[in-house]
Amino acid sequence: MSHTLLAISLILLGLTIGGNSLQTGTETKVDLLKSLIYDNTKATVTLDSVALKQLIQFSSGSSNFRQRVSFSVYVRIKPLMLGAGQTVKYDAVLTNDGNGYDDRTGVFTCPVAGTYMFVVDSLSKTGIFLHLKLNRKTVGTLYVSTAYQKNPLIQISRTVVLKLQMGDHVKVENHGGNGYIYNDLSSGFNGVLLY
Repeated sequence: MSHTLLAISLILLGLTIGGNSLQTGTETKVDLLKSLIYDNTKATVTLDSVALKQLIQFSSGSSNFRQRVSFSVYVRIKPLMLGAGQTVKYDAVLTNDGNGYDDRTGVFTCPVAGTYMFVVDSLSKTGIFLHLKLNRKTVGTLYVSTAYQKNPLIQISRTVVLKLQMGDHVKVENHGGNGYIYNDLSSGFNGVLLY
């Protein structure tokens, strides 16, 4: 009894079998894949994780599959001292599904159009005034009044739901002067594609 190893790799732009790329529609891909499996029931089929996800998508008949996009970042190394107009650069990345967040710039670039939820939280000194910005427009603010001088640090948070187009930029920016953001998992920026 002979066992045949079939390597099937579904690629976003087409189906590849044994190095030959086939330009086919979704239904044809599913039919071809089914026939390969049924005709080779004693064969071993190896799928990489991307191919397996796409196989599940095809077999469920879902034609509105959406890429998963989410990120969660925070200030890790040291507290941030920010000047007016400075973008907050969160230096630690917990998750970055879809690779939309750039920790070098502090900017999330939307990879998939849709409705997103963003959450900004910050452990800050009094007088800080942060803006959540979509492209150049302020869509949310966080502020600690100087009336809280007796408290050295105050936790603030803001949640915003936005409709984004592919390529839109979202970031947190210090609006006032001398902004202070504490580090050590106390201050972060999160976003997730809802639908």
